[in-house]
Amino acid sequence: MKRINIAIDGPSGAGKSTAAKAIADELGIICLDTGAMYRAAGLKALRLGVDPCDAENALRIMADTDVDIIYCDGVQHIMLDGEDVTDKIRTQEVAQAASDISKIPEVRIKLAAAQRAFAQKYDVVMDGREIGTFVLPNAEYKFFVTASVEERARRRYLELERKGALDGKSYDDIKAQIETRDYNDSTREFAPLRCADDAVVIDTTNMDEAQVCAAIIDAVRAKG
Repeated sequence: MKRINIAIDGPSGAGKSTAAKAIADELGIICLDTGAMYRAAGLKALRLGVDPCDAENALRIMADTDVDIIYCDGVQHIMLDGEDVTDKIRTQEVAQAASDISKIPEVRIKLAAAQRAFAQKYDVVMDGREIGTFVLPNAEYKFFVTASVEERARRRYLELERKGALDGKSYDDIKAQIETRDYNDSTREFAPLRCADDAVVIDTTNMDEAQVCAAIIDAVRAKG
């Protein structure tokens, strides 16, 4: 039986994760947040005091690391060595660690294998940086969701402000962090962030969540 695999790539803060969740709900399929898996790996490095840029030591800890995703009542939970870390991976520090550790090819290979296995078993929407180019290159539906860095920084700043999690960071601080992550993601040698040749590009700078979701769902349904 042919699986429905929808690949959504794009930079941080473009709205791809929000769109992926809404699309999965609309189509009645699973949304797999691949970025959360890298955040879990980054969290492991931070907890052990390992520089996520240090490939040798990062690989050493990853050898004994188990990152998995489970669903409870339809809600995705990120498990790190059996611990639910869903609420512990959404900090800027962990996001940066995820970006750094994800540059290590062996880390990406290990987590990508788990993601492919998941997509073979389930109909899935998967969002990340290189889903359509590396993880699921044969996915029938591919999208590249992007937005200006200014808009992405604004969204992230407001999100952290609502959560009371700014920790003294200014808009300019958030923008600089996003620019650093963009650079890291797009310039890494192995499986960098880029738009697949056959992906539909959606610029969300002037779009709300509903418009982004509608654009992707309409494209999926039009293709059949």
